[in-house]
Amino acid sequence: MPAALMWARGLEDRPVTIRFERPPLAPSERSESSGWRAATQLFPTADPQTFTAPNLQYLMDSPTEVSAYSLRTFTVRDGSREPTFRLAIHEDGDDAELDGYARDVEKIVREERGVYGEFAPYDTGTYTFIADYLPWDNGDGMEHRNSTIITSSSSIRANRAGLLSTVAHEFFHSWNVERIRPRSLEPFNFDEANMSGELWLAEGFTNYYGPLLLQRAGLTPLGEYTRTLASAINAVTFDPGRQIHTAEEMSQMAPFVDAAVAIDRVNFANTFISYYTWGESIALGLDLTLRERSGGTITLDDYMRAMWERFGKPGGHAPGYVDRPYTIADAKAVLAAVSGDAAFADDFFARYIQGHEVVDYAHLLANAGFVLRPRASQPGFAGELRLQDTPVGVRVNEATLFGSPAYQAGLDRDDMITAVGGRAVTTAEQVESAIRAARPGDALAVAYLHHGRGQPLTTTIRVIADPELEVVAAEQAGQTPTAAQRQFRDAWLRSRTGNTF
Repeated sequence: MPAALMWARGLEDRPVTIRFERPPLAPSERSESSGWRAATQLFPTADPQTFTAPNLQYLMDSPTEVSAYSLRTFTVRDGSREPTFRLAIHEDGDDAELDGYARDVEKIVREERGVYGEFAPYDTGTYTFIADYLPWDNGDGMEHRNSTIITSSSSIRANRAGLLSTVAHEFFHSWNVERIRPRSLEPFNFDEANMSGELWLAEGFTNYYGPLLLQRAGLTPLGEYTRTLASAINAVTFDPGRQIHTAEEMSQMAPFVDAAVAIDRVNFANTFISYYTWGESIALGLDLTLRERSGGTITLDDYMRAMWERFGKPGGHAPGYVDRPYTIADAKAVLAAVSGDAAFADDFFARYIQGHEVVDYAHLLANAGFVLRPRASQPGFAGELRLQDTPVGVRVNEATLFGSPAYQAGLDRDDMITAVGGRAVTTAEQVESAIRAARPGDALAVAYLHHGRGQPLTTTIRVIADPELEVVAAEQAGQTPTAAQRQFRDAWLRSRTGNTF
């Protein structure tokens, strides 16, 4: 698609016709160019190079790749419908590798349908995955109404699980955000920043379901899934930003943090937690809480399906629009309806979404026979430090975290560490090794230049044990899960579609 697009105000709902012209190529390239074609969610015409969009919203939401990509297709029965799924992929793998990857994508597609009970009604009856896995690509993924575009410098062979994780995340968006859409994002404003307080649900809940659905589809080992859970739990448990902003307020910071550029220095290390991560942890807590409260009869799947029925499924007056977007009050009302308990919904939103608390993950995970515990190996810890090597010392590149040993010792961004424990240092690894080697409670002398200049100063870091938590299966912790725990775990993590094809 063009990097710049001009339109006339007042004509946003006027249909658009687009023709993609291949650039002229040298004679030696013509044989390769004969396979060039467009991969897009735009509406096709009789001419394979000409497409239409019903309005500006749909046009701007339609990524297109014109290349000699490889194509894999499959269909899935969905009641009276049978949508087609296209995987347009640009990658250096062989046919067998691409065929296997396409089968994994189909497993994800089928598993995600199991959450909502049906596919979204794709406007052309087709959903397109546009995937570019090439060494010169930057990594990214972006959801669109009837397609997604995913890029990575990695390859299927080197990073299959990571690439499939992005596929799972972006495809889940075909329901959650493309059709179950916050009112704050509908219609999308191309003139102004679009600030939304609901990204903890739109992005965060999607972030929860991506790894969960890979687990249900049998595409990721249990140990890898529990590491994903632990990562989110650690972030919301220990990051100081949780005490400053709520999940709703973190969502509203998207225009300032999501690919935004600021010339002023910021302190986001202490004041911000990604709404992806916080929303993921909220979804985990809500899913396990609903299962516990209901004896397994009500789950987060039921909540997402209710959101779909009320706000996504009614659709829009034209492709590209959502006629029933939701507010945060609507999201709470749906939780009250699904749980059958308005007081519970009020309390959950007040404490965990519009407040600063986190759920009791250890208790909730224990229901499924998982143990949340400090990591088996607990090296010395001074806080998450971002360090940079220099010829004269090691620069602290970001603000030290509130309350951490480094913060308590007075170290700050731009300080130049010159010695740790009486030994001169010039690399980040030397600083980190000295801290890891210290025992909890040790006093570690640090010599430094404040902001890299002035007289040498000394301070003392009181080393603590690394507080990072891990999630492990009870069996791995030397415990025998009960029948109830096994049943809870199986109901949570098993496939909804019998993914065995």
